[in-house]
Amino acid sequence: MTNALRRDETLVEYFKEMVEGALANQRVEPTHSTSPTTFYVVRLLTVFARADEQGQACWDPEPLALRLGRALENSGREQRSQLREIGDSSLFLVGFFGDSLHRKIVEPDYYMSLGEYAYGSLSQCGADVLAPVFAELAQRFITYVDVLQEVSQRSGLTSDSDLLKLYERWLLTGSGLSRQLLTERGIAPVAVGSRFVQ
Repeated sequence: MTNALRRDETLVEYFKEMVEGALANQRVEPTHSTSPTTFYVVRLLTVFARADEQGQACWDPEPLALRLGRALENSGREQRSQLREIGDSSLFLVGFFGDSLHRKIVEPDYYMSLGEYAYGSLSQCGADVLAPVFAELAQRFITYVDVLQEVSQRSGLTSDSDLLKLYERWLLTGSGLSRQLLTERGIAPVAVGSRFVQ
């Protein structure tokens, strides 16, 4: 029990440092809800990481739109729980796997819309202590997607193949974050006209 608790604390500390670093790197203007929202996102990452570590499914494989439809048919605590799962899954999915979503039938915008809607619905309950957190996640969903993308990219660059994937991402998107991460690793990508070259 003590080792598991210590590992969880270490994971929380790791993600806290990564999320706060990403917020600073992206110059996210803090609001009165930023600190609680940061903690919420850190806990979300910890939960997903622990589930993956234990070989558990991180989320329900059923399509999010069907889950949203079922959530809207429910009410009360069950509805709120389902909406939270949809918002959390959307944020994590687009934040960590957004690149792979571009090659799928459903674009990342679809998942972002579902996540924004789910968190927006959750923010409407003033009695919920997390309502301001959900409001910030709904209003700044793309900001937190970018934060998770940075966390994903910074934590996943451990091999040459990861670096190559980052370079390919930069070639395809021209992402400023990808450019910065490449530069930090000694690679200076240069844009020439409408084409990118190394």
